[in-house]
Amino acid sequence: MLTKLLIANRGEIACRIIKTARKMGISTVAVYSDADANALHVQLADEAVHIGAAPSKDSYLQAQKVIDAALQTGADAIHPGYGFLSENANFATLCADNNIVFVGPPVAAIEAMGSKSAAKTIMQQAGVPLVPGYHGDDQSEAILKQHSDQMGYPVLLKAAAGGGGKGMRQVWKAAEFSEALAAAKREAMSSFGDDLMLVEKYLTQPRHVEIQVFCDSHGNGVYLFERDCSVQRRHQKVIEEAPAPGLSTTIRQQMGEAALQAAEAIGYVGAGTVEFLFDADGSFYFMEMNTRLQVEHPVTEMISGQDLVEWQLRVAAGETLPLQQSELRINGHAFEARIYAEDPDNDFLPATGLLSYHQPPQESAHVRVDTGVRQGDQVSVYYDPMIAKLIVWDEDRHKALQRLSQALVDYRIKGVTTNINFLYNLSNTKAFQQADLDTGFIEKHQQQIFQNSTQDIEASLPLAALYLLLAQEQQSLAAHAHRADRYSPWNSHSAWRANEVHQQVFELELYQQQYRVSVQQVSRGEERYFLIDSGKRQVTASGCLSNETLIAVVDGHRISAKVHQDNHDYSIFGREHALHFSHVQPDFGLHNSSDHPQGFNAPMNGTVVALLVNPGDSVEKDQPLLIMEAMKMEHSIKAPSAGKVSEFFFQAGELVDGGAELLSFEAETTAKETP
Repeated sequence: MLTKLLIANRGEIACRIIKTARKMGISTVAVYSDADANALHVQLADEAVHIGAAPSKDSYLQAQKVIDAALQTGADAIHPGYGFLSENANFATLCADNNIVFVGPPVAAIEAMGSKSAAKTIMQQAGVPLVPGYHGDDQSEAILKQHSDQMGYPVLLKAAAGGGGKGMRQVWKAAEFSEALAAAKREAMSSFGDDLMLVEKYLTQPRHVEIQVFCDSHGNGVYLFERDCSVQRRHQKVIEEAPAPGLSTTIRQQMGEAALQAAEAIGYVGAGTVEFLFDADGSFYFMEMNTRLQVEHPVTEMISGQDLVEWQLRVAAGETLPLQQSELRINGHAFEARIYAEDPDNDFLPATGLLSYHQPPQESAHVRVDTGVRQGDQVSVYYDPMIAKLIVWDEDRHKALQRLSQALVDYRIKGVTTNINFLYNLSNTKAFQQADLDTGFIEKHQQQIFQNSTQDIEASLPLAALYLLLAQEQQSLAAHAHRADRYSPWNSHSAWRANEVHQQVFELELYQQQYRVSVQQVSRGEERYFLIDSGKRQVTASGCLSNETLIAVVDGHRISAKVHQDNHDYSIFGREHALHFSHVQPDFGLHNSSDHPQGFNAPMNGTVVALLVNPGDSVEKDQPLLIMEAMKMEHSIKAPSAGKVSEFFFQAGELVDGGAELLSFEAETTAKETP
């Protein structure tokens, strides 16, 4: 058995591996960068070794530094988690050269699946069904486009060394091919140091179904059923579930056996995932094999009752698989929702900042939270913006879905923009409830998913104003409690005026828009309530505050919600969604608009990847001008109108601070008016 395990990763997966290792009596070693010195995985491990600066290329991707940390601490095994060095054959070789057990597959298996094009060839020879496509050595644009034209559009360009949606572009017509290929190759080179591409026929309504396989070094192999990962944005999974809804026992067995066939073809050992595109007619096609543990492995654990990390460690130590295929059973249904720091309303732009408030739902036999952060931690620009994985289980899909909805309501975060409301809306659409799934689900149902409508905002404004009023009164009473006449009107914050109505006006900001809300206090004997007018709607409201709990009655509807305040920013966590708003303070001329220059500003810290035009070139509206990369994603800065770029303030390869002005642009109308 292994005695000391180094985890060559960070965040939630490092914490998750540490928990299993501790359960098995294996001591653990964490590695960390400058940015992660106080991270949760560092605190949980028995030992921790600093390996470099914050950028992953200077720390977590430094294979020799990781090996040196293992040798320094006497670790006899390294678990790579997922991402970083997990599918790096050179790193696995380094482990073997230093007599360190690599908790993963043999080097040959990593190499075989490391190239998508080589993997397709192997799978074709093994008789595993493939999507029509080209994965040859001739990488000229002419050849790639020729095969695309022959297959017919749409096609999918994919980085041969890729994963996680990086280096991937859909091409819907021939005219888009060149631009899409250039973008995919740039992203592939940036992410993997390799821009080799393959092209496949793009199925318009497929499901993404993957099989969890496990093999040991004694010739045994099993599949632990399937996961449906169809709900994606930017080819990255959002909500996964197991088992796949509507999959027959026959298809499940066929896919499982095909996955084992794929694993056997490359002499696989350990945990792996074989991913298939599953078409509406019941046919399925090999897509790729991930030679590592997957982000979504917890849903498989929940329905199988097995700890896959424990299986990994036992197999790596030379043991046989704990169970045979006939002993494995599906029990119930599980979902995993990925909680990200990102803005779904702004094309899922990643967010950074301080987690000023982080309260996950209570864990139980039905609810599990895998996270690597705590309240007070920073979401850094240097790494993936995933905050946590929320996993739920129940005896069937309907009940598990109810668990997911409640757990999303109970997950409360303040300080960074998150996708929690988006996940709640998505999981409660009629189509998702009915398991009408395919990889274009979000685009197809975006009207129901993105529900920040005028009606929603109008319903939220009275609640926000009522909270501000009650909090104001509570603070006033506390501040004047020591005075002899604590109820004097001079101590009141209730907008009291002699012979006038008690009325106040609040300026509130929700979803980047400002709203004016007036509140009139009405007293009739001992009864007191408020008339709240947001311009389009007037309601009658009353309520009380107790610690962080707001009890409100709005037009006879009683609501209970938790409230978190951070200076003038507030979050009200209600039953169906979180309301984030700001109380706009009066401007007494202290703010000068010139302090906030207008222009083409960087959305966040990142790197300029490419300048796509030259200064002085005439450009059309929406033409890409500059490409930035931040938090593993490319961001295209486009022309707002016809005109020309006067000057670029950064060159390709340079680092840019968030908010920095990237270029100077002269609109066409301005140019014509200039003498």
